[in-house]
Amino acid sequence: MKEFFFVGNQRLIIRDTAGQERFASLAPMYYRNAQSALVVYDVTKPASFVKARHWVNELKAQASPGIVIALVGNKVDLVETGDTGEEGEEEQETARKVATEEGQKLADDEGLLFFETSAKSGYNVRQVFLAIASKIPQETVRRQTTPGARRDESDGRVDLNTNATNGQAQSSSCNC
Repeated sequence: MKEFFFVGNQRLIIRDTAGQERFASLAPMYYRNAQSALVVYDVTKPASFVKARHWVNELKAQASPGIVIALVGNKVDLVETGDTGEEGEEEQETARKVATEEGQKLADDEGLLFFETSAKSGYNVRQVFLAIASKIPQETVRRQTTPGARRDESDGRVDLNTNATNGQAQSSSCNC
Protein backbone atom coordinates (compact mmCIF):
# COMPACT_ATOMS: atom_id res chain seq x y z
CA MET A 1 0.00 0.00 0.00
CA LYS A 2 3.00 2.32 0.37
CA GLU A 3 5.22 3.00 -2.62
CA PHE A 4 8.21 5.23 -3.14
CA PHE A 5 8.27 7.13 -6.38
CA PHE A 6 10.98 9.45 -7.62
CA VAL A 7 10.28 12.52 -9.72
CA GLY A 8 13.67 14.02 -10.40
CA ASN A 9 15.47 14.22 -7.07
CA GLN A 10 12.27 14.45 -5.06
CA ARG A 11 11.00 11.32 -3.36
CA LEU A 12 7.24 11.02 -3.27
CA ILE A 13 5.51 8.60 -0.97
CA ILE A 14 2.37 7.31 -2.58
CA ARG A 15 -0.32 5.48 -0.68
CA ASP A 16 -3.10 3.95 -2.70
CA THR A 17 -6.17 2.84 -0.78
CA ALA A 18 -8.16 2.29 -3.99
CA GLY A 19 -11.14 3.82 -2.19
CA GLN A 20 -11.71 0.58 -0.32
CA GLU A 21 -13.99 0.83 2.68
CA ARG A 22 -11.64 -1.20 4.84
CA PHE A 23 -9.12 1.66 4.66
CA ALA A 24 -11.62 4.43 5.39
CA SER A 25 -10.82 4.57 9.10
CA LEU A 26 -7.08 4.72 8.37
CA ALA A 27 -7.35 7.38 5.65
CA PRO A 28 -6.89 10.41 7.95
CA MET A 29 -3.55 8.99 9.05
CA TYR A 30 -2.41 8.92 5.42
CA TYR A 31 -3.47 12.41 4.40
CA ARG A 32 -2.99 14.29 7.68
CA ASN A 33 0.36 15.81 6.64
CA ALA A 34 0.05 15.21 2.91
CA GLN A 35 1.08 17.98 0.56
CA SER A 36 -1.14 16.68 -2.21
CA ALA A 37 -3.78 14.10 -3.00
CA LEU A 38 -5.14 12.51 -6.13
CA VAL A 39 -8.80 11.60 -6.09
CA VAL A 40 -9.25 9.15 -8.94
CA TYR A 41 -12.50 7.91 -10.41
CA ASP A 42 -13.32 5.60 -13.30
CA VAL A 43 -14.97 7.44 -16.22
CA THR A 44 -16.92 4.25 -17.00
CA LYS A 45 -18.42 3.90 -13.49
CA PRO A 46 -20.69 6.65 -12.13
CA ALA A 47 -20.54 5.17 -8.62
CA SER A 48 -16.81 5.87 -8.52
CA PHE A 49 -17.50 9.53 -9.33
CA VAL A 50 -19.94 9.72 -6.42
CA LYS A 51 -17.21 8.26 -4.18
CA ALA A 52 -14.75 10.80 -5.57
CA ARG A 53 -17.06 13.60 -4.40
CA HIS A 54 -17.04 12.01 -0.93
CA TRP A 55 -13.23 11.89 -0.85
CA VAL A 56 -12.93 15.49 -2.01
CA ASN A 57 -15.22 16.57 0.83
CA GLU A 58 -13.28 14.40 3.29
CA LEU A 59 -9.96 15.92 2.23
CA LYS A 60 -11.35 19.45 2.41
CA ALA A 61 -12.60 18.81 5.95
CA GLN A 62 -9.76 16.74 7.39
CA ALA A 63 -6.51 17.31 5.47
CA SER A 64 -3.94 20.07 5.82
CA PRO A 65 -5.31 23.48 4.81
CA GLY A 66 -2.89 23.96 1.89
CA ILE A 67 -3.26 20.51 0.37
CA VAL A 68 -3.19 20.39 -3.43
CA ILE A 69 -5.93 18.11 -4.73
CA ALA A 70 -6.20 16.74 -8.25
CA LEU A 71 -9.41 15.15 -9.48
CA VAL A 72 -8.50 12.48 -12.03
CA GLY A 73 -10.89 10.68 -14.37
CA ASN A 74 -9.12 7.44 -15.29
CA LYS A 75 -9.63 4.73 -17.92
CA VAL A 76 -10.16 7.05 -20.87
CA ASP A 77 -8.58 4.27 -22.95
CA LEU A 78 -11.88 2.37 -22.58
CA VAL A 79 -13.94 5.20 -24.02
CA GLU A 80 -14.84 4.80 -27.68
CA THR A 81 -15.35 8.04 -29.56
CA GLY A 82 -14.52 6.93 -33.08
CA ASP A 83 -16.63 7.49 -36.20
CA THR A 84 -19.06 4.86 -37.41
CA GLY A 85 -18.06 5.68 -40.96
CA GLU A 86 -21.56 6.83 -41.93
CA GLU A 87 -21.79 10.54 -42.68
CA GLY A 88 -19.40 11.38 -39.85
CA GLU A 89 -21.88 10.41 -37.10
CA GLU A 90 -20.28 9.33 -33.87
CA GLU A 91 -21.17 6.11 -32.11
CA GLN A 92 -24.17 6.47 -29.84
CA GLU A 93 -23.08 3.95 -27.20
CA THR A 94 -19.77 4.50 -25.46
CA ALA A 95 -18.18 3.10 -22.35
CA ARG A 96 -18.03 6.62 -20.85
CA LYS A 97 -20.59 7.16 -18.12
CA VAL A 98 -19.09 10.28 -16.50
CA ALA A 99 -18.78 13.23 -18.87
CA THR A 100 -15.59 15.26 -18.95
CA GLU A 101 -17.70 18.34 -18.24
CA GLU A 102 -19.03 16.75 -15.06
CA GLY A 103 -15.53 16.16 -13.72
CA GLN A 104 -14.36 19.62 -14.79
CA LYS A 105 -17.36 21.23 -13.07
CA LEU A 106 -16.62 19.48 -9.77
CA ALA A 107 -12.97 20.49 -10.04
CA ASP A 108 -13.88 24.10 -10.82
CA ASP A 109 -16.44 24.27 -7.99
CA GLU A 110 -13.98 22.87 -5.44
CA GLY A 111 -10.81 24.57 -6.70
CA LEU A 112 -9.12 21.33 -7.79
CA LEU A 113 -6.78 20.45 -10.61
CA PHE A 114 -8.53 18.29 -13.19
CA PHE A 115 -7.18 15.65 -15.56
CA GLU A 116 -8.41 12.68 -17.51
CA THR A 117 -5.89 9.87 -17.81
CA SER A 118 -5.25 6.31 -18.82
CA ALA A 119 -3.06 4.43 -16.39
CA LYS A 120 -2.94 1.63 -18.94
CA SER A 121 -1.49 3.70 -21.80
CA GLY A 122 0.14 6.37 -19.63
CA TYR A 123 -1.90 9.15 -21.22
CA ASN A 124 -1.63 12.32 -19.06
CA VAL A 125 -0.16 10.48 -16.04
CA ARG A 126 3.11 12.41 -15.99
CA GLN A 127 1.22 15.69 -16.46
CA VAL A 128 -0.79 15.04 -13.30
CA PHE A 129 2.32 14.67 -11.17
CA LEU A 130 4.07 17.63 -12.78
CA ALA A 131 1.02 19.85 -12.23
CA ILE A 132 0.74 18.83 -8.60
CA ALA A 133 4.44 19.36 -7.98
CA SER A 134 4.26 22.84 -9.51
CA LYS A 135 1.36 23.77 -7.20
CA ILE A 136 2.93 22.66 -3.91
CA PRO A 137 3.88 25.85 -2.08
CA GLN A 138 7.57 26.73 -2.39
CA GLU A 139 8.12 27.05 1.33
CA THR A 140 6.83 23.50 1.83
CA VAL A 141 9.27 22.19 -0.77
CA ARG A 142 12.17 24.08 0.84
CA ARG A 143 11.25 22.82 4.30
CA GLN A 144 10.82 19.19 3.27
CA THR A 145 13.42 18.74 0.54
CA THR A 146 15.74 15.91 1.44
CA PRO A 147 19.46 16.71 1.87
CA GLY A 148 21.29 16.57 -1.44
CA ALA A 149 18.19 17.04 -3.59
CA ARG A 150 18.76 19.37 -6.52
CA ARG A 151 16.65 22.46 -6.50
CA ASP A 152 16.22 25.11 -9.12
CA GLU A 153 17.93 27.99 -7.33
CA SER A 154 15.80 30.59 -9.12
CA ASP A 155 12.60 29.69 -7.29
CA GLY A 156 13.38 26.88 -4.83
CA ARG A 157 11.33 24.24 -6.61
CA VAL A 158 12.51 20.68 -7.13
CA ASP A 159 13.62 19.96 -10.72
CA LEU A 160 11.28 17.20 -11.91
CA ASN A 161 13.10 16.76 -15.19
CA THR A 162 16.32 15.27 -13.84
CA ASN A 163 17.17 11.74 -12.79
CA ALA A 164 17.54 11.26 -9.04
CA THR A 165 20.79 9.32 -9.32
CA ASN A 166 22.90 11.37 -11.67
CA GLY A 167 21.13 14.63 -12.53
CA GLN A 168 20.73 13.64 -16.18
CA ALA A 169 17.55 14.32 -18.13
CA GLN A 170 15.12 11.41 -17.92
CA SER A 171 14.79 9.31 -21.03
CA SER A 172 12.66 6.51 -19.62
CA SER A 173 9.21 6.02 -21.03
CA CYS A 174 7.97 4.48 -17.81
CA ASN A 175 4.49 5.72 -16.91
CA CYS A 176 4.74 4.91 -13.22
